[in-house]
Amino acid sequence: MAYLHSLITIIYVVAYLILGIVWMPVVLIAGLFSKDQKERLSAGYIYVGLRILQVIAGCRVKVEGLENIPKDQAVLFVGNHRSIFDIVCAMPCMGWKLGIVAKKELKKVPLLNFWMTQMCTLFLDRNDLKAGVQMITDAQKLIQSGRSVLIYPEGTRNHKEGTLLPFHGGSFKIAIRTGCPIIPVTTVGTGDVFEDHFPKLKCKTVHVIFGTPIPTQGMPIPERKVLHEKVRDIIADTYAKYAPMDKEERHEQ
Repeated sequence: MAYLHSLITIIYVVAYLILGIVWMPVVLIAGLFSKDQKERLSAGYIYVGLRILQVIAGCRVKVEGLENIPKDQAVLFVGNHRSIFDIVCAMPCMGWKLGIVAKKELKKVPLLNFWMTQMCTLFLDRNDLKAGVQMITDAQKLIQSGRSVLIYPEGTRNHKEGTLLPFHGGSFKIAIRTGCPIIPVTTVGTGDVFEDHFPKLKCKTVHVIFGTPIPTQGMPIPERKVLHEKVRDIIADTYAKYAPMDKEERHEQ
């Protein structure tokens, strides 16, 4: 049954991307008249697709801390990264004015790259230092235009449950240079949906917790230097708090 579940999910993803071809001209035409409308239509299609994927994959998503997301200000969302389902479960909660930092390999995926581009995705070559500097500059511009940015400062998916990789300090320059707040985003349980037993999918309760905003405007230099460690500690503490619930749910399943 687990393999059948995976097959059904893959079929859905492929069908969703193909059906998106019909919606593409609508988005492009809307963009001729209004950039905001184009981005709303793109985000709407993506978010509906992600929520349906949650249901098909069997993710029961429990979200906490939505009240911590400012409604009138762009923020830098910073999260831990265990699975591709981190984005599937958390992104639809972040609003339509959102840019994402993603690895450059995703730009090569047909159809998906169109929707990611419409959502102002910044494709990053993790092995190119110059590209990393340019990404920070581009992300600053998104923040300054009123668009929040989602980044995973571990740099890659962490394959070990209950741990976090080191957070790259460069990612936090986006917030420091723009003075925008940082929202820690902790996801618990996503690794057990798929990656931990690839290629099987497992029905799973996933916790997504949006933490208290961390102001960066006027932050003293000594605090800036350890900001990446502070945010990592907050996410690690939140993860540890919810990990017992995750273990209990795994046992029940």
